[in-house]
Amino acid sequence: MPVQFQIVVFAVIAAFVLFQLYNVLGKKVGRQPQEDAKTPLPAPTAAESAKVQPAVDAATQAAVAGLKARDPAFDPARFVEGARQAYEIIVRGYAAGDRAALKPLLTPAVMASFEAGIAAREARGETETAEFLFPPRADLEAATAEGDKAVAKIRFLAELRSQIAKTSGEGEPVIEERRTAEHWTFERALGAADPNWVLARVEPANA
Repeated sequence: MPVQFQIVVFAVIAAFVLFQLYNVLGKKVGRQPQEDAKTPLPAPTAAESAKVQPAVDAATQAAVAGLKARDPAFDPARFVEGARQAYEIIVRGYAAGDRAALKPLLTPAVMASFEAGIAAREARGETETAEFLFPPRADLEAATAEGDKAVAKIRFLAELRSQIAKTSGEGEPVIEERRTAEHWTFERALGAADPNWVLARVEPANA
């Protein structure tokens, strides 16, 4: 696995996570491609496609100053790249119902919520795949220390193609392209032996 995100204890209300999961995987945001062909998400350059790791500008440095005061080793660019990889794993893993891929990335409460969504899809006799049309854009908006926790928020923009099919093979698969925009908040314990982060919250963002 490209990033070793381990479990940090965090209380998450199961029903809230299921609601936010819809925002991550199913909610259309902003103008859709059919509404305005002139405003698609920008296609990445060749260099961006090879490795999406944005430069850390002055604004980002200011946003992470609070955390770096407590954790001088915090590397914003490295964190953003790791979070982006975790984002892709979680989105693809949920769509595929890959419990083994999801379990190391989620708290038990969040895993239970994801399990419920996967089980509901299986009960309907459906399978789903998710494909990123471009590497998702990730912007670090804040990183700070709150008590004994490091907290970092990233704004993700993604353009996805999903395909839902019946396990029986009946009917034609339903294919949909959509954009998603979310704020994902990651947390980890400061001073702990394990330096890894866990996804703690998902909220809708402006496209």
